[in-house]
Amino acid sequence: MVEARRVVVKVGSSSLTTAAGGLDADRVDALVDVLVKAREDREIVLVSSGAIAAGLAPLGLPRRPRDLARQQAAASVGQGLLVARYTASFARYGIRVGQVLLTSDDVSRRAHYRNAYRTLDQLLAMGALPVVNENDTVATDEIRFGDNDRLAALVAHLVRADLLVLLSDVDGLYDGDPRTPGTSLIAEVTGPRDLEGVSIGSAGKAGVGTGGMVTKVEAAAIATGAGVPVVLTSAVHAADALAGRPTGTHFHRTGKRSADRLLWLAHASAPRGILRLDAGAVRAVTQRHSSLLPAGLTGVEGDFAAGDPVDLVDESGVAVARGLVNYDARELPRLLGRSTRELAAELGAAYEREVVHRDDLVLLRRQGLTG
Repeated sequence: MVEARRVVVKVGSSSLTTAAGGLDADRVDALVDVLVKAREDREIVLVSSGAIAAGLAPLGLPRRPRDLARQQAAASVGQGLLVARYTASFARYGIRVGQVLLTSDDVSRRAHYRNAYRTLDQLLAMGALPVVNENDTVATDEIRFGDNDRLAALVAHLVRADLLVLLSDVDGLYDGDPRTPGTSLIAEVTGPRDLEGVSIGSAGKAGVGTGGMVTKVEAAAIATGAGVPVVLTSAVHAADALAGRPTGTHFHRTGKRSADRLLWLAHASAPRGILRLDAGAVRAVTQRHSSLLPAGLTGVEGDFAAGDPVDLVDESGVAVARGLVNYDARELPRLLGRSTRELAAELGAAYEREVVHRDDLVLLRRQGLTG
């Protein structure tokens, strides 16, 4: 951790705002002070929640709304306040910030993934500090990350970070409810077995965010599976985490680093439909890592367009892979079970292509720290 040269830091809403909504300037400044110090010998990317929470009070909302439309309205007001607060706070040190708002669509598609990486990498090269958040003002239920813990894990993979630091209102992962006497902090997690029998809570204290300990452990599974170690601790211990001093819970790497955007496809996209495969197609996709051809299709469900993510399911209905489909849903029924040569002869050369190309396909396996 001391040797990490590029670090992604995620901070939750509860560490930046009051329970009633509205930014706490002192908390923001305290976090910025720590990040500026850590930035002396490494690059920092900040993934910050808080847009919706910051917009509650200005809009007269007593609590975080449940409906998407009002969440988007609160985010629209709050995101400007959040980035303005960061801009002013970092300006005390002469540091510029760059706002980067993402949806899952922005990074699960190949060209968008490259653009997101180039933007973040260039901001760092030019001495700016990227502040990343989900684009809540336009994200629909289908293209939302759902929580910024998962977004942070995926950003850490995207920017090829050496470390992910998750800052919460709890100082680490406990083997039970930390408010219950007798529970203990789990200082290190080397793999799923270390969490067997551990009861992981679901909600934070402040009630202004969407995350909880479950989402943080899931995020740690994604990051460590992609070769990025994780430290989970409270915001008040951020300086210790970034200085490499023992604090919170350290999740060790469980997989190898890759530069593969398909991690986003697996963890950040929501399927818009289902493609049903015969046994031969399942073997071709899962064992030979082949593209999915029309000949292996037995059924189509959902309303999707070319380029949307879809799940590939076996004959028992179990999703075995996810991919970006090359056809609209309305085109596929007449292609079921037919060869590309036959389709090209009947319908034209445009139909001599894969339903899902192997470069746009990821296998779905139960993996990581949660199972």
